[in-house]
This record gives sequence, C-alpha cells and structure tokens, in this order.
Amino acid sequence: MKSLSIRRILLAVLLTLGTQYSSFAQLNSTIDEVVWVVGDEAIFRSEVEKMRQQMQRVSGNPYCTIPENLALQKLFLHQAKIDSIEVPAETVNRYVEMYINEWIQTAGSKEKLEEYRGQTLSQIREETFEMVRDNQVMNEVRKSLTKDIKVTPAEVRHFFKDIPEDSLPLIPTQVEVELVTEHPKVRQEEVDRVKGLLREYTERINSGESSFSMLARLYSDDTESAKQGGEMDYMSKMELDPAFANVAWSLTDPKKVSKIVESQFGYHIIQLVDKRGDKLKLRHILKRVHVDDNDVEACLLRLDSIMTDVRAGKFTFEDAASALSDDKDSRNNRGLMFNVTQDPATGERMRTSRFKMADLPSEIARVVESLEVGEISKPFKMLDRAGKTQCAVVKLKSRIPAHTATITEDFQVLRQIVHDRRAEEFIDKWIREKQRTTYVRIHPDWQNCEFQYPGWIKE
Repeated sequence: MKSLSIRRILLAVLLTLGTQYSSFAQLNSTIDEVVWVVGDEAIFRSEVEKMRQQMQRVSGNPYCTIPENLALQKLFLHQAKIDSIEVPAETVNRYVEMYINEWIQTAGSKEKLEEYRGQTLSQIREETFEMVRDNQVMNEVRKSLTKDIKVTPAEVRHFFKDIPEDSLPLIPTQVEVELVTEHPKVRQEEVDRVKGLLREYTERINSGESSFSMLARLYSDDTESAKQGGEMDYMSKMELDPAFANVAWSLTDPKKVSKIVESQFGYHIIQLVDKRGDKLKLRHILKRVHVDDNDVEACLLRLDSIMTDVRAGKFTFEDAASALSDDKDSRNNRGLMFNVTQDPATGERMRTSRFKMADLPSEIARVVESLEVGEISKPFKMLDRAGKTQCAVVKLKSRIPAHTATITEDFQVLRQIVHDRRAEEFIDKWIREKQRTTYVRIHPDWQNCEFQYPGWIKE
C-alpha cells in the first residue's frame, strides 16, 4: 500500500510538472505531458494527439472524448488484472493478421501501406497487436461482469409488447454461406529452409554461443512473445495447439531445447521455463513458411477447375466441400458455415447457420455481397484462423433480407437486445462506481469538458 501511494504521488507530480512545462514541450517534441492519471496509470498528451490523428470521426470534442475513452479503457484493463483475465496471443494474432491483410488490400501493397502509415510493417503489426489485445481483454471483462445476467421469455414478450411499432429493431440482412478451402502446397525446399534455421538456432543455444531469448528476439515470427525473449504466459495444455502442447509437456529440463515441432501456426523450437500446477511457462521461436506466388495461383486454378465440374453437374458443391475442403468445421457440415453465438438467457454457446454480413470474415463478406442466391464465387485468397494463406470459393445458400423484427421469427434476436440493454445498464452502473472509488487526477485544460461520465471530476 505504501508503494502504491508513492506511485500516485509521483504521477501527480508529473501532472503538475506537465502543466508547468507545457509551453516548453511545444518547442521540444521530446518532452511529453501527463494530462490524466487514472489509478496508477498515466494518460499522455501524445496518446490523445495520436488517436485524434488516427480517428476519422469522433463524436463531440475529440480532446474530451478521446482521453475519456482512454480512461475507461484503463478501468477495464485494471479490472482484468484483478480478475486475471487474459487473451491468448494466438487469438490476438489471428485478428492482427486479418486487419493487416485487409489494410494491404485496401492500400494496394505492403509498401503503399507502410508509406501511408509512415511505419514499417513490423511496427504496424506491433501497434495493432497492442490495440487488439486491449480491446479483446476489455470485451472479456465485460462478459465476466455481465455473465450472470439472464433473460426470460416473459421479459422478451414484455419488451416486444411495450415497444412502439415504429421503434421495433431492424434486423439486418443475414446470409447462409457454404465454403470450400484449400491451402497452397508449400515447397519442400521452403520447409527445409525453415527447419534448417531452427536447427542452427538449436546448435547455437546448445553450444552456448547464443541464448534462446536473444535468438527469439531477433528471429521469431511470433512478434509479441519475441519482445519477451520468446516467453509466453503460464498456459494449460488445452490452451495450446495440440502438437505444440504434446512436445512442450514432454520437456523436463529447462536447459534443453525441444525437437522441431509443426503446429497450425508454423514450425517451433521450445524451451521450458517453469511449471506451476497444471500450467507451463515456455519460451519458443516460431518460423513460418512462405508460400510461393506461383503455388497460390496453382491452388486458385485447381479450385476453379473443381467449380467448373460443379457447374457442369458432375457433382455438387456440397460433395466437393465434404471430400476436398481443408476447413474442418464447415467440411463436416457439407460446406455450410456456422456462426457460434451465446444464448443470452442461459449463457450457453449456440450454433446458427445465419450470419450478419459484419460477422463473416472480411474477405468472405466482400465476395458474398455481390453473389446471387445459389451462385458460386470465383476462387480468391484469404487468411485462415492461424494467419496462413489459403484459397477459397463460396456459394451463397440463402439471403434473408433486412426486416422489422417479429416475435415469432426473431425471438433470439429480441432476447439478445433485451440482454444487451440490461448489460449496458449494469456496465454503466459499474463504471460510475469505479469512478467513485478510483484515484483520478485531470490536467486543468480538461476540467471544463462535458464528459459522458461526469464523475471524473471530483468535487
């Protein structure tokens, strides 16, 4: 408790000094300024300015809205630490690669994206990882806080009865999509190259020439763990790729380096750091194989040939999906994709074949948007869940047009709306309580803002 108080005093001093030196900071860009303190976390003027430049639209005064959003973020992230809520790096990396791939396609090339952002791809990836990780953690905190909220059928009927007809929610367009995917073949010389690098790293570690941590920082394709010398957080066996986990759990000597193991993400070497109960702390070096453009093109041509046979009636799209698709989830459903959601009444996972366009992977959504029902797309490239390049073709099975909600057709959607309203009310109350019990200090320049949550300013 004493160290906590000292830290708060230091942050308050920084805030005061920031005010005194603000005019000098405008002349010397190397000096930043603390503008808010929330708990033990500082918000700097540079953070606010950077977000203002990145965000195209901000409701209200951006110099008031942005720091308040950052302060709210810190409340949620602090709660995540209290509740030990984390998001696996693999999950974050999937979203990061999806975003970066979409940005590259929009910009036209990796080089154009780097020029537009004024950053290298590595810097963009690192910055995006932190943003996605924080957002995912905040979402998990929200779920944890509202997990006990249940909605009964009677509450849904009551909501539907009382809401004016012209205020009934509009159900957005939904689609059912069938999918066939194939990964381009990776050339053996590329696999040999990657394995050769990992064998070289192993020899350097075993000979004492280099440490595992240093090589991970320099060469691992897992950019997030690389910053920590390849170290991952304590994880259970169920949280890891099965092939990776089997090798990791066979390690007993922290000085030893594992054999090369192939997972869905690429090739790894692993080292044991510590064991705590049923969880291990590991460090690893990941190397991904690169797919040749010619092999991607060959993969697209194979799918195109298969779809030509489908259109000719030699076999159905569903038969092709069942027999040939790499996507295990949809392959077991004869190509039909399933959307996994949570029942707001029971908290149980539900599977539905209906997707809102926003819930589809972005590459698939772009293609589906232009298809007629029953039409098969041309083959296209996309990233799988592990961030690997794959070729895909989709068929639009059905499209349910946007419509005003009805109690018979859209009961689950209405129940979700009622649940979300109650959850937002709970979160709103939680934020106001956290404001009351959390140390907050705000730079005088921000004292006159009209905040969404006025409790930042302590009377």
